[in-house]
Amino acid sequence: MLSGRLGLEKARIPHLDRHGLVWFDRGRLEVEDGCLRFVTAGGGELAAGDYQIPHQAISIVLLGPGSSVTHDALRLLARHGCALAAIGEGAVRFYTAPPLLPDSSAVARAQVAAWADPARRMEVARAMYALRFGEIVRTRDIDVLRGQEGARIKQSYALAAQRFGVSWHGRRYDRANPEAGDLPNQAINHAATAMSSAAAVAVAAVGAIPQLGFIHEDSGQSFVLDIADLHRHDLVLEIAFGAARDALKTHDPIERIVRRRAAQLFRQKSVIPLMIDRIKSLLAVDAQGKDAQAKDAQAEDAQAKDDERAKDDLRAEDDG
Repeated sequence: MLSGRLGLEKARIPHLDRHGLVWFDRGRLEVEDGCLRFVTAGGGELAAGDYQIPHQAISIVLLGPGSSVTHDALRLLARHGCALAAIGEGAVRFYTAPPLLPDSSAVARAQVAAWADPARRMEVARAMYALRFGEIVRTRDIDVLRGQEGARIKQSYALAAQRFGVSWHGRRYDRANPEAGDLPNQAINHAATAMSSAAAVAVAAVGAIPQLGFIHEDSGQSFVLDIADLHRHDLVLEIAFGAARDALKTHDPIERIVRRRAAQLFRQKSVIPLMIDRIKSLLAVDAQGKDAQAKDAQAEDAQAKDDERAKDDLRAEDDG
Protein backbone atom coordinates (compact mmCIF):
# COMPACT_ATOMS: atom_id res chain seq x y z
CA MET A 1 0.00 0.00 0.00
CA LEU A 2 1.11 3.57 -0.56
CA SER A 3 2.46 5.29 2.54
CA GLY A 4 -0.04 7.70 4.02
CA ARG A 5 -2.74 6.69 1.58
CA LEU A 6 -5.52 7.67 4.00
CA GLY A 7 -4.69 11.29 3.30
CA LEU A 8 -5.14 10.95 -0.45
CA GLU A 9 -8.86 11.74 -0.32
CA LYS A 10 -8.03 15.43 0.18
CA ALA A 11 -5.03 15.31 -2.13
CA ARG A 12 -7.05 14.54 -5.25
CA ILE A 13 -7.01 16.94 -8.16
CA PRO A 14 -10.59 18.15 -8.85
CA HIS A 15 -12.00 16.74 -12.09
CA LEU A 16 -12.47 20.24 -13.51
CA ASP A 17 -8.72 20.75 -13.26
CA ARG A 18 -7.75 17.45 -14.87
CA HIS A 19 -6.62 16.90 -18.44
CA GLY A 20 -9.44 14.76 -19.76
CA LEU A 21 -8.67 11.27 -21.00
CA VAL A 22 -5.99 8.95 -22.36
CA TRP A 23 -6.39 6.15 -24.91
CA PHE A 24 -4.59 2.79 -24.89
CA ASP A 25 -4.95 -0.47 -26.78
CA ARG A 26 -3.17 -3.81 -27.24
CA GLY A 27 -1.36 -3.89 -23.92
CA ARG A 28 -1.59 -4.36 -20.18
CA LEU A 29 -2.58 -1.76 -17.56
CA GLU A 30 -0.75 -2.52 -14.32
CA VAL A 31 0.96 -1.03 -11.27
CA GLU A 32 4.68 -1.07 -10.58
CA ASP A 33 6.25 0.60 -7.52
CA GLY A 34 3.01 2.50 -6.87
CA CYS A 35 2.89 3.91 -10.41
CA LEU A 36 0.27 3.16 -13.05
CA ARG A 37 1.84 1.87 -16.25
CA PHE A 38 0.70 0.61 -19.63
CA VAL A 39 2.96 -1.98 -21.26
CA THR A 40 2.47 -2.72 -24.95
CA ALA A 41 4.28 -4.67 -27.64
CA GLY A 42 2.92 -2.27 -30.23
CA GLY A 43 0.57 -3.03 -33.08
CA GLY A 44 -1.94 -0.35 -32.15
CA GLU A 45 -1.89 3.41 -31.84
CA LEU A 46 1.13 3.27 -29.48
CA ALA A 47 4.64 2.17 -30.30
CA ALA A 48 6.01 -0.71 -28.25
CA GLY A 49 7.08 0.44 -24.80
CA ASP A 50 6.36 0.90 -21.10
CA TYR A 51 4.34 4.08 -20.47
CA GLN A 52 3.87 5.67 -17.04
CA ILE A 53 0.41 7.25 -16.63
CA PRO A 54 -0.21 10.41 -14.54
CA HIS A 55 -3.46 9.00 -13.12
CA GLN A 56 -3.84 11.86 -10.60
CA ALA A 57 -4.20 14.36 -13.44
CA ILE A 58 -6.65 12.61 -15.79
CA SER A 59 -10.37 11.90 -15.57
CA ILE A 60 -10.71 8.62 -17.47
CA VAL A 61 -8.58 5.89 -19.05
CA LEU A 62 -10.00 4.36 -22.26
CA LEU A 63 -8.87 0.80 -23.01
CA GLY A 64 -9.22 -0.42 -26.58
CA PRO A 65 -9.15 -3.96 -28.02
CA GLY A 66 -6.41 -6.34 -26.99
CA SER A 67 -6.01 -4.78 -23.53
CA SER A 68 -6.10 -6.21 -20.01
CA VAL A 69 -6.06 -4.63 -16.55
CA THR A 70 -4.82 -5.86 -13.15
CA HIS A 71 -6.59 -5.66 -9.82
CA ASP A 72 -3.88 -3.30 -8.51
CA ALA A 73 -4.56 -0.92 -11.40
CA LEU A 74 -8.29 -0.85 -10.61
CA ARG A 75 -7.53 -0.18 -6.96
CA LEU A 76 -5.21 2.72 -7.78
CA LEU A 77 -7.67 4.28 -10.24
CA ALA A 78 -10.49 4.02 -7.70
CA ARG A 79 -8.35 5.59 -4.98
CA HIS A 80 -7.70 8.64 -7.15
CA GLY A 81 -11.17 8.95 -8.65
CA CYS A 82 -10.02 8.15 -12.17
CA ALA A 83 -12.58 6.26 -14.27
CA LEU A 84 -11.87 3.33 -16.58
CA ALA A 85 -13.84 2.39 -19.70
CA ALA A 86 -13.48 -0.44 -22.20
CA ILE A 87 -14.14 0.78 -25.75
CA GLY A 88 -14.20 -0.52 -29.27
CA GLU A 89 -11.73 0.45 -31.96
CA GLY A 90 -11.77 4.24 -32.20
CA ALA A 91 -14.41 4.42 -29.47
CA VAL A 92 -17.17 3.25 -31.81
CA ARG A 93 -18.43 0.97 -29.04
CA PHE A 94 -18.71 1.47 -25.28
CA TYR A 95 -18.53 -1.84 -23.42
CA THR A 96 -18.04 -0.86 -19.80
CA ALA A 97 -21.22 -0.90 -17.75
CA PRO A 98 -20.53 0.21 -14.15
CA PRO A 99 -22.28 0.84 -11.91
CA LEU A 100 -24.46 -2.26 -12.31
CA LEU A 101 -27.62 -1.04 -10.61
CA PRO A 102 -30.85 -2.82 -9.65
CA ASP A 103 -33.75 -2.94 -12.09
CA SER A 104 -35.89 -0.76 -9.82
CA SER A 105 -35.60 2.92 -8.95
CA ALA A 106 -37.71 2.57 -5.77
CA VAL A 107 -34.86 3.27 -3.34
CA ALA A 108 -33.52 6.25 -5.30
CA ARG A 109 -36.99 7.78 -5.64
CA ALA A 110 -37.71 7.29 -1.93
CA GLN A 111 -34.35 8.82 -1.03
CA VAL A 112 -34.90 11.88 -3.23
CA ALA A 113 -38.42 12.40 -1.87
CA ALA A 114 -37.22 12.25 1.74
CA TRP A 115 -34.11 14.36 1.10
CA ALA A 116 -36.01 17.11 -0.73
CA ASP A 117 -38.56 17.57 2.07
CA PRO A 118 -36.89 19.37 5.04
CA ALA A 119 -39.26 17.79 7.58
CA ARG A 120 -38.79 14.25 6.26
CA ARG A 121 -35.06 14.80 5.89
CA MET A 122 -34.86 15.68 9.57
CA GLU A 123 -36.90 12.63 10.50
CA VAL A 124 -34.49 10.33 8.64
CA ALA A 125 -31.53 12.03 10.37
CA ARG A 126 -33.22 11.55 13.77
CA ALA A 127 -33.88 7.90 12.94
CA MET A 128 -30.20 7.44 12.10
CA TYR A 129 -29.14 8.92 15.42
CA ALA A 130 -31.73 6.76 17.21
CA LEU A 131 -30.14 3.66 15.67
CA ARG A 132 -26.70 4.82 16.78
CA PHE A 133 -27.63 5.91 20.31
CA GLY A 134 -30.14 3.15 20.99
CA GLU A 135 -32.78 5.67 22.08
CA ILE A 136 -35.21 8.21 20.67
CA VAL A 137 -33.61 11.62 20.17
CA ARG A 138 -35.79 14.60 21.11
CA THR A 139 -34.27 17.51 19.25
CA ARG A 140 -35.05 18.41 15.64
CA ASP A 141 -31.99 20.65 15.23
CA ILE A 142 -29.24 18.99 13.18
CA ASP A 143 -26.50 21.03 14.88
CA VAL A 144 -27.71 19.92 18.30
CA LEU A 145 -27.74 16.31 17.10
CA ARG A 146 -24.16 16.62 15.88
CA GLY A 147 -23.15 18.07 19.24
CA GLN A 148 -24.75 15.13 21.05
CA GLU A 149 -22.92 12.78 18.72
CA GLY A 150 -19.56 14.39 19.52
CA ALA A 151 -20.06 14.04 23.25
CA ARG A 152 -21.17 10.41 22.99
CA ILE A 153 -18.41 9.32 20.66
CA LYS A 154 -15.78 10.72 23.03
CA GLN A 155 -17.23 8.61 25.79
CA SER A 156 -17.38 5.60 23.48
CA TYR A 157 -13.67 5.96 22.66
CA ALA A 158 -12.75 5.92 26.34
CA LEU A 159 -14.98 2.93 27.12
CA ALA A 160 -13.65 0.91 24.16
CA ALA A 161 -10.05 1.65 25.11
CA GLN A 162 -10.74 0.50 28.67
CA ARG A 163 -12.48 -2.67 27.46
CA PHE A 164 -9.54 -3.68 25.25
CA GLY A 165 -6.85 -2.52 27.66
CA VAL A 166 -5.41 0.10 25.29
CA SER A 167 -3.96 3.40 26.44
CA TRP A 168 -6.08 6.28 25.12
CA HIS A 169 -5.13 9.99 25.05
CA GLY A 170 -7.93 11.36 22.90
CA ARG A 171 -8.86 11.49 19.23
CA ARG A 172 -6.20 13.10 17.08
CA TYR A 173 -6.10 12.97 13.29
CA ASP A 174 -4.01 15.04 10.91
CA ARG A 175 -5.39 14.37 7.43
CA ALA A 176 -2.21 15.77 5.87
CA ASN A 177 -0.17 13.21 7.82
CA PRO A 178 -2.49 10.31 8.73
CA GLU A 179 0.31 8.12 10.11
CA ALA A 180 1.40 10.75 12.62
CA GLY A 181 -1.18 9.63 15.21
CA ASP A 182 -0.63 6.99 17.85
CA LEU A 183 -1.59 3.37 17.24
CA PRO A 184 -5.25 3.59 18.38
CA ASN A 185 -5.84 6.71 16.28
CA GLN A 186 -4.34 5.08 13.20
CA ALA A 187 -6.49 2.00 13.83
CA ILE A 188 -9.64 4.15 14.01
CA ASN A 189 -8.73 5.79 10.68
CA HIS A 190 -8.29 2.43 8.96
CA ALA A 191 -11.43 0.95 10.57
CA ALA A 192 -13.51 3.92 9.44
CA THR A 193 -12.20 3.47 5.89
CA ALA A 194 -13.15 -0.22 5.95
CA MET A 195 -16.65 0.59 7.23
CA SER A 196 -17.12 3.23 4.53
CA SER A 197 -16.19 0.64 1.90
CA ALA A 198 -18.82 -1.77 3.24
CA ALA A 199 -21.39 1.05 3.23
CA ALA A 200 -20.49 1.91 -0.37
CA VAL A 201 -21.25 -1.67 -1.38
CA ALA A 202 -24.63 -1.55 0.40
CA VAL A 203 -25.56 1.81 -1.15
CA ALA A 204 -24.62 0.59 -4.63
CA ALA A 205 -26.46 -2.70 -4.12
CA VAL A 206 -29.82 -1.00 -3.50
CA GLY A 207 -29.33 1.70 -6.13
CA ALA A 208 -29.32 4.61 -3.67
CA ILE A 209 -27.70 7.95 -4.51
CA PRO A 210 -24.35 8.36 -2.71
CA GLN A 211 -24.32 12.18 -2.88
CA LEU A 212 -27.64 12.76 -1.08
CA GLY A 213 -26.84 12.43 2.63
CA PHE A 214 -29.14 13.26 5.52
CA ILE A 215 -26.45 14.11 8.10
CA HIS A 216 -23.34 14.54 5.93
CA GLU A 217 -23.70 17.16 3.22
CA ASP A 218 -20.54 18.22 1.37
CA SER A 219 -18.98 14.90 0.40
CA GLY A 220 -19.75 13.17 -2.87
CA GLN A 221 -20.24 10.08 -0.68
CA SER A 222 -22.49 11.72 1.92
CA PHE A 223 -25.09 8.95 2.10
CA VAL A 224 -22.32 6.32 2.24
CA LEU A 225 -20.86 8.14 5.26
CA ASP A 226 -24.32 8.33 6.85
CA ILE A 227 -24.73 4.55 6.59
CA ALA A 228 -21.16 3.83 7.72
CA ASP A 229 -21.69 5.99 10.81
CA LEU A 230 -24.59 3.77 11.91
CA HIS A 231 -21.88 1.34 13.05
CA ARG A 232 -19.39 3.89 14.31
CA HIS A 233 -20.12 3.40 18.01
CA ASP A 234 -19.95 -0.37 17.96
CA LEU A 235 -18.17 -2.10 15.10
CA VAL A 236 -15.66 0.61 14.14
CA LEU A 237 -14.41 0.90 17.71
CA GLU A 238 -14.43 -2.87 18.22
CA ILE A 239 -12.34 -3.31 15.09
CA ALA A 240 -9.99 -0.43 15.88
CA PHE A 241 -9.21 -1.00 19.54
CA GLY A 242 -9.10 -4.77 19.11
CA ALA A 243 -6.57 -4.27 16.31
CA ALA A 244 -4.55 -1.80 18.40
CA ARG A 245 -4.36 -4.35 21.23
CA ASP A 246 -3.22 -7.08 18.81
CA ALA A 247 -0.66 -4.78 17.16
CA LEU A 248 0.96 -4.07 20.52
CA LYS A 249 1.46 -7.81 20.96
CA THR A 250 2.46 -8.88 17.46
CA HIS A 251 4.04 -5.66 16.09
CA ASP A 252 2.39 -6.38 12.71
CA PRO A 253 1.39 -3.37 10.56
CA ILE A 254 -1.74 -1.84 12.03
CA GLU A 255 -3.52 -1.50 8.67
CA ARG A 256 -3.09 -5.19 7.92
CA ILE A 257 -4.51 -6.16 11.31
CA VAL A 258 -7.46 -3.77 10.94
CA ARG A 259 -8.36 -5.05 7.47
CA ARG A 260 -8.17 -8.68 8.56
CA ARG A 261 -10.23 -8.04 11.68
CA ALA A 262 -12.79 -5.96 9.77
CA ALA A 263 -13.23 -8.61 7.07
CA GLN A 264 -13.82 -11.26 9.74
CA LEU A 265 -16.41 -9.21 11.64
CA PHE A 266 -18.17 -8.11 8.44
CA ARG A 267 -18.77 -11.77 7.59
CA GLN A 268 -19.65 -12.89 11.12
CA LYS A 269 -22.14 -10.09 11.74
CA SER A 270 -23.52 -9.89 8.16
CA VAL A 271 -22.77 -6.16 8.15
CA ILE A 272 -23.55 -5.40 4.51
CA PRO A 273 -26.94 -7.23 4.52
CA LEU A 274 -27.76 -5.35 7.74
CA MET A 275 -26.85 -2.05 6.08
CA ILE A 276 -29.09 -2.87 3.13
CA ASP A 277 -32.02 -3.63 5.45
CA ARG A 278 -31.44 -0.39 7.36
CA ILE A 279 -31.35 1.69 4.18
CA LYS A 280 -34.71 0.27 3.14
CA SER A 281 -36.13 0.78 6.61
CA LEU A 282 -34.90 4.37 6.93
CA LEU A 283 -36.37 5.27 3.55
CA ALA A 284 -39.56 3.24 4.14
CA VAL A 285 -39.00 1.52 0.80
CA ASP A 286 -40.78 -1.73 1.71
CA ALA A 287 -43.90 0.11 2.82
CA GLN A 288 -43.89 2.26 -0.30
CA GLY A 289 -43.40 -0.79 -2.46
CA LYS A 290 -46.41 -2.53 -0.90
CA ASP A 291 -48.53 0.60 -1.28
CA ALA A 292 -47.51 0.90 -4.90
CA GLN A 293 -48.36 -2.74 -5.54
CA ALA A 294 -51.75 -2.29 -3.91
CA LYS A 295 -52.44 0.80 -6.03
CA ASP A 296 -51.39 -1.04 -9.17
CA ALA A 297 -53.70 -3.93 -8.32
CA GLN A 298 -56.59 -1.54 -7.70
CA ALA A 299 -55.91 0.22 -10.99
CA GLU A 300 -55.85 -3.09 -12.84
CA ASP A 301 -59.17 -4.11 -11.26
CA ALA A 302 -60.74 -0.77 -12.18
CA GLN A 303 -59.45 -1.07 -15.75
CA ALA A 304 -60.80 -4.60 -16.04
CA LYS A 305 -64.24 -3.42 -14.87
CA ASP A 306 -64.16 -0.56 -17.36
CA ASP A 307 -63.26 -2.99 -20.12
CA GLU A 308 -66.16 -5.26 -19.19
CA ARG A 309 -68.59 -2.35 -19.15
CA ALA A 310 -67.33 -1.24 -22.56
CA LYS A 311 -67.87 -4.76 -23.93
CA ASP A 312 -71.38 -4.85 -22.46
CA ASP A 313 -72.19 -1.53 -24.11
CA LEU A 314 -70.94 -2.82 -27.45
CA ARG A 315 -73.05 -5.99 -27.13
CA ALA A 316 -76.08 -3.90 -26.26
CA GLU A 317 -75.55 -1.75 -29.35
CA ASP A 318 -75.20 -4.84 -31.55
CA ASP A 319 -78.37 -6.38 -30.14
CA GLY A 320 -80.20 -3.13 -30.71
